[in-house]
Amino acid sequence: MTAAHAGPLTAAAPIAPLGGHPAVLLLTQLTVLVLAAHLLGRLARRVGLPAVVGELGVGVLLGPSVFGQLAPRASDWVFPQQAGQFHLLDSVALLGVLVLVGVTGISLDFTLVRRRGGTVAWISLLGLVIPFGLGAAVAMKLLPGVLRPGHAQPTVFALFLGVALCVSAIPVIAKTLLDMGLIHRNVGQLILAAGTMDDIVGWLLLSVVSAMAADGLHTGTVLEPILHLAGLLLVLTVLGRPLVRAAMRRAQRSKSSAAVVVTAVAVLLMCATGTAALGLEPVFGAFLGGILIGTSGAVSLGSLAPLNNGLSATLAPVFFATAGLRMDMGALGQPAVLGGALLILGVAILGKFAGALLGGLTGRLSRWEILALGAGMNARGVVQLVVAAVGLRLGVLNTESYTIIVLTAVITSVMAPPLLRIATRRLEITAQEESRRRAMEPLLN
Repeated sequence: MTAAHAGPLTAAAPIAPLGGHPAVLLLTQLTVLVLAAHLLGRLARRVGLPAVVGELGVGVLLGPSVFGQLAPRASDWVFPQQAGQFHLLDSVALLGVLVLVGVTGISLDFTLVRRRGGTVAWISLLGLVIPFGLGAAVAMKLLPGVLRPGHAQPTVFALFLGVALCVSAIPVIAKTLLDMGLIHRNVGQLILAAGTMDDIVGWLLLSVVSAMAADGLHTGTVLEPILHLAGLLLVLTVLGRPLVRAAMRRAQRSKSSAAVVVTAVAVLLMCATGTAALGLEPVFGAFLGGILIGTSGAVSLGSLAPLNNGLSATLAPVFFATAGLRMDMGALGQPAVLGGALLILGVAILGKFAGALLGGLTGRLSRWEILALGAGMNARGVVQLVVAAVGLRLGVLNTESYTIIVLTAVITSVMAPPLLRIATRRLEITAQEESRRRAMEPLLN
C-alpha cells in the first residue's frame, strides 16, 4: 500500500484552535472596545447626542491618530497593524452589526413605504445622482494630483470618488434613529427606506467600478451584479418569505424562550451569507432578513427584544469603534491634502442635502422633514469606510485620499444627530406614529 492510501481520508491532522497571544490579544481588544464604547456612548448621551457618536469616536481616539501618537508602544501591542488580527476583530464586530441591521429591517413599516413609494424613490435617486455627479466632477477637475495614485486611471478614480460620496450607511442611520427614539417617526421610516435604496444602488455601483479598476469596462462588468441582485430578490420573495414565516411560527410555538431569538439570528446570518456569496455586502442581506421576519406576522416583537438589547447592544458598538482604528489624521498636515479634504467634505454634504431638498419638494414634504432627510441621508458611516478600503486595496486610492474619505464618513455621521434633533422637534407626532411606537416598544426597550 502506498503512502497516499495508508489511512482514511479523515485522518488529516486537525486544525489547532486559536490560542496563545492571538487569543489574548483579541480578548483584550474586545474588552477595551466594549468598555470604551459604553463609556463614550454614555458620555455622548449626557451631552444630548446619541450613543453612536461616542462609539464612532472610540476608534479615532484608540487608533493611530490619538492613542498611536501618545503611546505608540502600547498602541502597537493592543492594536498591532496585522491583517490577521484585524480580521479576527472585524469578524466579531460583524455579528453585532448584522443583528443591528436586522432589527432595523424588522422595524421598517412597509405600509408607509408603499404609500410614500414615489417620495422615497425621488429622494433616493436624487440623493445618489447629485453627489455622484459632483464627486466625479470634482475629482476630474479640482482635486490636487497628490490624492490620486500615479497608476490609477483618472476616470476610474473619479467614478470611485463619486460612489464614495453618494452612498449612505444603513448601520449608522439605524443606530442613530434607534438611539434617538426616532425609528417610529414617519421621517425616520422615510430615511430608512431611502437609505436602503441608496445602499442597494451604491453596492451595485461599487461592484461595477471595482470591476472596471481590475478588469476594465465590458458588458459583464455592468450586468453581473444587477442579475445577482434580481435573482436574490426573486428567491427571497418566492421561497424566503414562506420559509421564514414557517420557521418563525414554529419557533414562536416552542416552549423554549430562546427559540425565537436563535431562529431569527439564523435567518439573518443565512441572508447575509447569501448576499456575501453573490459579491454583495452581508449587511444588506441581514437587512433583507430582518424585513422577512418583520413582515412574516408570525412572531411577537417582544420575543425578539434580546436581539436589540442583548447581542446588538453589546457587539454593534464594537463595529462602530473599529471604524476609526484604520484612520490616520497625520496626512491632513499637508496643505494640499487638507484643502482636498475640505472640498470633498463640502461636496459630500451639499450633494446629499440637495438631493433631499429636490426629492422632498417632489413629495411635498415640509422644510423640517427635508432637513431631517438631508441629515439622515448624509450619514455615510461604515459603508463609505468599506468603499475606501476597497479603493485602497485596488490601488484606486492612496493613503491621503483614503484618509479623506474615512474622515468624511465620520464627520457626516457625527453631524447627523444634532440636525435630526433640531428638525424632529418641530414635527408634530401623529396618531400613526404613536401607534407605531407602541407596536415597536417591546422590541426596542
